[in-house]
Amino acid sequence: MSEKYLVTGGAGYVGSVVAAHLVQAGHEVVVLDDLSTGFREAVPPGARLVEGRVQDAAAWLDDSFSGVLHFAAFSQVGESVRHPEKYWRNNVGGTLELLSAMRAAGVRRLVFSSTAATYGEPVRTPLTESDPTAPTSPYGASKLAVDHMIAGECLAHGLAAVSLRYFNVAGAHEAPDGRWYGERHDPESHLIPLVLQVALGQREAISVFGDDYPTPDGTCVRDYIHVSDLAEAHLLALEHARAGEHLVCNLGNGDGFSVREVIASARQVTGHPVPEVVAERRGGDPAVLVASADRAREALGWRPSRAGLERIVADAWRFARDGADRGAGVR
Repeated sequence: MSEKYLVTGGAGYVGSVVAAHLVQAGHEVVVLDDLSTGFREAVPPGARLVEGRVQDAAAWLDDSFSGVLHFAAFSQVGESVRHPEKYWRNNVGGTLELLSAMRAAGVRRLVFSSTAATYGEPVRTPLTESDPTAPTSPYGASKLAVDHMIAGECLAHGLAAVSLRYFNVAGAHEAPDGRWYGERHDPESHLIPLVLQVALGQREAISVFGDDYPTPDGTCVRDYIHVSDLAEAHLLALEHARAGEHLVCNLGNGDGFSVREVIASARQVTGHPVPEVVAERRGGDPAVLVASADRAREALGWRPSRAGLERIVADAWRFARDGADRGAGVR
């Protein structure tokens, strides 16, 4: 059955891929994005772009919408430490205005783009949704504040909501029309695109921040999830949202890959040497950060089908090498 959805931040990396999946499923999609970090060309054909801030969502929301998928947020951890007020104003204040607009319009379904940064330093691995939340950055704190805000909205006003806490999203999505949707940040901070920039000759080497961690090869281990698997979880979340309930689910593969395993995969996929340089550890980097996605599997019926590191890196390479001119996004 075709429904109408508002996708805030739908010109960004994850938002554009989710919007493309919604369009492919036959839904009507309106993308609300101020294009401050997103790209006009990332909005999929068939979706309508409205240029505007999430704070002004009331100007476009009405009772014809079946729900909202909310990706509009600033997401740079380092920047959030330098300018926390920017993150509180946009991520928290913007979502407060969005929730008010949804309530006024009678739109009662929400899927929220949350993050593993809500947990802070992990007390164990793999992380479950019942583990303590102690964010170590204003970015993570702002996302956790929104999770609390949504829980209150569900309890008081009957909102049906699902918060999806991503771990390391990577890869790129190829739509049936051949368009590619991938990540394009400025500045870039994610490992896989940085490694691929080395393969493309845009960087001399990749920095490995610490090689003396208590892991098999001494480098940090992270849980990588393909962006297309992530998008499918959002469509399932729309189906399983229940009035008055706030469901929180981790999204990851449950397996981790080290920094050096990612570099090795990039060398194999690209055929380039990808030199590495060992640098000092970065403060706050846990040795291992891996998700338990059992709740997402049980509550949503979600099964990631693109879990292999080589598939994730290969799709990211296709986008980085020759897909950027056919559609691009930034998370």
